[in-house]
Amino acid sequence: MSLYRRDLLSLADLTAGEITQLLTLAQHLQDHPQPQLLTGKTLGLFFRKASTRTRVSFLTAMYQLGGQTIDLNPSAVQMGRGELVSDTARVLSSYLDVLVVRTFAHSELEEFAHHSTIPVINALTDQEHPCQVLADLLTIQQYWGVLTGMKLVYLGDGNNVAYSLLLGGVLMGMEVCLSTPQGYELPPAALDLAYQLNPQAKITLEPDPRQAVAGAGVLYTDVWTSMGQEEEATARQRAFHGFTLDEALLALADPKAIVLHCLPAHRGEEITHEVLEGPQSQVWTQAANRLHAQKALLAALLVPGF
Repeated sequence: MSLYRRDLLSLADLTAGEITQLLTLAQHLQDHPQPQLLTGKTLGLFFRKASTRTRVSFLTAMYQLGGQTIDLNPSAVQMGRGELVSDTARVLSSYLDVLVVRTFAHSELEEFAHHSTIPVINALTDQEHPCQVLADLLTIQQYWGVLTGMKLVYLGDGNNVAYSLLLGGVLMGMEVCLSTPQGYELPPAALDLAYQLNPQAKITLEPDPRQAVAGAGVLYTDVWTSMGQEEEATARQRAFHGFTLDEALLALADPKAIVLHCLPAHRGEEITHEVLEGPQSQVWTQAANRLHAQKALLAALLVPGF
């Protein structure tokens, strides 16, 4: 199972064994730092969207492994003046060892990968956010000691995080329950892909959050209005009434259930301050694990045999 010089555009690009390999490597690098592992390697960051955790964790991961990072601000490179993605990708491939792309259209990410001769990593598109979910799975495994058989409930918008969480969950044998308001569900293609990855997948669609969280070991939520959807904010707040992850909802889950949120959080909307800062929240460990998951991914893609 070698990930060397491969792309990561979707969690569907990985097998369950490869995800296990990455999680094991992430834990190893957290416990045993290797500051010279990527000496001489250069990562490029091409981000069309704002970012805190993804940007800083990749920058820090590369630095702590001995490599360096170049920030390719879209307004500062020639793509901002109309250069083709294909031309940019081929040129960057001659300078860099790996390219991390955060953009809107998933098709642009795929075009980068098609024309690049170096690994391309999805740092978020409107369709998926695989790097986030690797850190999520690491957090769940660290807390519960197991992934297979765990009930994971996602509450809220059927967005890119929900898409990748579904794929990662079914690959690792988790029971995934999606609780979304009518009209905000994941596209049918996401469910079709999940069943292709694991024909025995346990997936439940439950529009009632109270029913959804019963017995769950992991409760996960995200903002109701993602980047680029600001004009929909008022309508979304009405549609998502009742989906706030509060203490009453948390009390219906497993008594040891953990709370996850990919951040940034809008306290009082998708999650209350009390739950986000409460004893069952693993949100800050989850955010910290972005660094360790990113280290594992970079090591696996750039070091043969790792």
